[in-house]
Amino acid sequence: MSQQAAPPTVTDGIGELSRIREEAVRGAPRATEAQHAKGKLTARERIDLLLDAGSFTEVEQLRRHRATGFGLEAKRPYTDGVITGWGTVHGRTVFVYAHDFRIFGGALGEAHATKIHKIMDMAISAGAPLVSLNDGAGARIQEGVSALAGYGGIFQRNTKASGVIPQISVMLGPCAGGAAYSPALTDFVFMVRETSQMFITGPDVVRAVTGEEITQNGLGGADVHAETSGVAHFAYDDEETCLEEVRYLLSLLPQNNREMPPRAATDDPADRACEALREMVPADGTRPYDMHDVITEIVDDGEHIEVHERWATSVICTLARIGGEVVGIVANQPQSLAGVLDIHSSEKAARFVQLCDAFNIPLVTLVDVPGFLPGVDQEHGGIIRHGAKLLYAYCNATVPRISLILRKAYGGAYIVMDSRSIGADLSFAWPANEIAVMGAEGAANVVFRRQIAAADDPEAMRARMVKEYKAELMHPYYAAERGLVDDVIDPAETRSLLIGSLAMLRAKHASLPDRKHGNPPM
Repeated sequence: MSQQAAPPTVTDGIGELSRIREEAVRGAPRATEAQHAKGKLTARERIDLLLDAGSFTEVEQLRRHRATGFGLEAKRPYTDGVITGWGTVHGRTVFVYAHDFRIFGGALGEAHATKIHKIMDMAISAGAPLVSLNDGAGARIQEGVSALAGYGGIFQRNTKASGVIPQISVMLGPCAGGAAYSPALTDFVFMVRETSQMFITGPDVVRAVTGEEITQNGLGGADVHAETSGVAHFAYDDEETCLEEVRYLLSLLPQNNREMPPRAATDDPADRACEALREMVPADGTRPYDMHDVITEIVDDGEHIEVHERWATSVICTLARIGGEVVGIVANQPQSLAGVLDIHSSEKAARFVQLCDAFNIPLVTLVDVPGFLPGVDQEHGGIIRHGAKLLYAYCNATVPRISLILRKAYGGAYIVMDSRSIGADLSFAWPANEIAVMGAEGAANVVFRRQIAAADDPEAMRARMVKEYKAELMHPYYAAERGLVDDVIDPAETRSLLIGSLAMLRAKHASLPDRKHGNPPM
């Protein structure tokens, strides 16, 4: 009798599975070499840098497209050009998708888009941050409108997730056309110099339509978007530094809008006196100083991560810890345009306030503002509308809010910078504070113009009236006497007072009127 063959077992297929998985992970060696030759990491190398070692679980690794025509049926690589899954950052779950430029140039097709839709839905359901590592050539032209519809699904999910889970876009290659709108819908955009660009129409189209000659980096490089357009929140020289900073930012954010930001133990004493603050801010309101020095003195170990550091620099927006608790700090910067609010700085601060409010991050506002920037360009550019964005954001915020007036706070800009009148929970001031409708010189020219004009010595009369106005309406305790600030404090007590106040406000509960959503100024 002939011997019957043994029935097949699961073990028999393990070798084939291992071979397929190895092919999916390895990719084409020549494509990997080409990626490295450009000074760029592969998608998997990027994921390894972003996530804790060994924590990545991949989803739909064996997915392949089903498109035909233009030779696509003969080229069906595993993953279809995007790697999706989840892992951990500092031990907390994070979802990620990464375009693999080695496959179809990272271009988005129907299967590619479906994988991204799935991982976005998983992130929203699980209530965990989503990080996209972008390095793609846009829609896959060979798949036509199916690819475009894939982008629509991504945009819809970006919007659904907005204010629910943190969304971070890391630009590590080109991002052109409609693809650029997904990063614009997310909370933070990171870019790497020289290797990443974002634009709606590229240099060739610009040249054809307007005749302007410009390079890809000149049109939409990291520095352009970090300094000029405000599209990028952060820009770095290399991918390694960029991804390490993404990890740091995630350590300051909650998993979702139902959780508080993670607390961290600190060796920086809560009762540490900040004596340097007594000399750091000049009493003369016309003399500049660097508000970064004040922030560094107040926060734990002097560490903070500034958002939009190089755009709209007359206001600083930064995340830090004070007493181990995460806070968002909004501060005027006297070194830039004397710390005025203008169109861009109002917009920058408004979005930061909204971000902090969405993710339960208390707000600390450091005020030294002479007003809104005057000028025809500002008025015609809509400073009223843009300034109202910041006003709306503060008025709408329900997180703990503390304002501190360091020196001057004039006019409408004082109100907008989270004054008591628009809902700040606590407001403090340093002894040199000046809260007024406008500066003493300008006020005296208006209030006492007749006396000054009729005087034998107008300049002497003006100086006298300025002194009188300051004595009557701008002395440091005028606002405290009327309950517009809760206390005038020694600058050295600032850190300990903030820590105690934030601890008291931690359980704050505030609700907004029942509504579908507000209609903020645009």
